[in-house]
Amino acid sequence: MRLTTRSRYGTRMMLDIATHCDKGPVRISDIASRQGLSTKYLEKLIRELKKAGFISSKRGPGGGHTLAMVPKDISIGAIVRSLEGEAALVECLESDKLCQRIDDCPTREVWIKASKAMYAALDEISLADILKEGVFCIKSNPL
Repeated sequence: MRLTTRSRYGTRMMLDIATHCDKGPVRISDIASRQGLSTKYLEKLIRELKKAGFISSKRGPGGGHTLAMVPKDISIGAIVRSLEGEAALVECLESDKLCQRIDDCPTREVWIKASKAMYAALDEISLADILKEGVFCIKSNPL
């Protein structure tokens, strides 16, 4: 399985917000400029990350986005799940109807175990782990 740009860009956006919020909420246009990403695409991702409870937003002058949780409480696995769903390593794990050999497949358990291992590894890494000693800001209450 490959993680899509949704997970990669969403994680980069979360890290950008965490490191650039010292002067207040961070604007998507600033993130897009720093990261070399599309503002429209980031707007879509922000909605999903807000829905998952990772980001708080404020509209209007001085508005923008902040983390709604402390970075140590946001795992990369949680970000990936919020943007990708429970992505599996192989298609047949996503739906029992995709493979006629589902009941007697000799490798199905291997792919299930590998998928679980991938998410377990991503769940062990938090935004704080990536940031290390970096400066970060949070907003504990939505703006």
